[in-house]
Amino acid sequence: MRHARTIKLVPEGPGPLPAPVKGRGTSWAIEHRFSQQTSESFDDGWGTLDQSVEEEHLPPATQIIEEKVKSILSSNDSPDVHFDLSVNPYRGCEHGCVYCFARPTHSYLNMSPGLDFETRIIAKVNAAERLREAFASRSYQPLMLNLGSATDAYQPIERKLGITRSVIEVLAECRHPFSLVTKSSGIERDLDLVAPMAADGLVAVYLSITSLDPGLARILEPRAAAPHRRLRTVEALARAGVPVGVSVSPVIPFINEPELERILEAARAAGATSAFSIVLRLPWEVNPIFQQWLQAHFPERAGRVMARIREMRGGKDYDSRFGARMKGEGVWAQLLHQRFTKAAARLGFNRTRVELDLTQFRPPGRAGASPQGELF
Repeated sequence: MRHARTIKLVPEGPGPLPAPVKGRGTSWAIEHRFSQQTSESFDDGWGTLDQSVEEEHLPPATQIIEEKVKSILSSNDSPDVHFDLSVNPYRGCEHGCVYCFARPTHSYLNMSPGLDFETRIIAKVNAAERLREAFASRSYQPLMLNLGSATDAYQPIERKLGITRSVIEVLAECRHPFSLVTKSSGIERDLDLVAPMAADGLVAVYLSITSLDPGLARILEPRAAAPHRRLRTVEALARAGVPVGVSVSPVIPFINEPELERILEAARAAGATSAFSIVLRLPWEVNPIFQQWLQAHFPERAGRVMARIREMRGGKDYDSRFGARMKGEGVWAQLLHQRFTKAAARLGFNRTRVELDLTQFRPPGRAGASPQGELF
């Protein structure tokens, strides 16, 4: 039996934190919670720790691991999200967002939720084939589906592999509605598929805009599209008639939280019509990874940030309970909710998700079949 283990936040003693690596959210190949062995750096008396910090470290290359999966649809049992099924074309994400709640899933692959999560990407190359098979099953009933719920469906490798596009082709063929949240402008490539579906009430897209500050975005989510580029994507989607919303998530106290209203204003001006927001979540290994990032980039604010997070989590770093994990509790969480609600109302945002039409679904291969064929 595997047992959970305590994860050290930083190396013990006076040794320095691992130096940030350009283009990566974290330089820490943190051991995951199922690891059977642990290791830590130590100074051998010759100054090796100091030397390693001073050396120039090249960003580690991204490794794409192709995988053929047995199934592609995942069921959702959380009342906190507004979909029943999800399709994730990739595991791991090269965007490198330091706060990503999906990082701990790499632990199940015996990989680090730290550096491995953003450098060792699992590409589900037969995703479209498996989705078509699932839709062809006579027991399948259309449900609300989200594309890329865990990791971004339009991360950089999608430009080459096109797995997400092949999945959307199946969704379009079968007239199956879907929603999508992304930090990428890559969806503009697929407007030839998305726009016609949107015209029939089958698509809603949400751009995640965490900050308008390019400097902050560069260290917070280093390989995602720049803030101004995401706003241009909002404009492109709106012009094409695609219902587009904005996700101001996660809200991090004293880091991007002061920008909340400005982000909503910029998104509304670009054409977004709906909005939602989620406070920072720190499950499992995300907690030490994020706290190390705070110490590296905002050491003067780190204590205040974590104190405010704990105020919203009943004194803990994280509360995983349904209902509380997305919005937090307490006075500060209530004030944050009030700020968002008032700004959204002032700007004319729709606070409800776009309703999509499930009645148009048609299983693959049966569109032109004889009605009598359904009797056998």
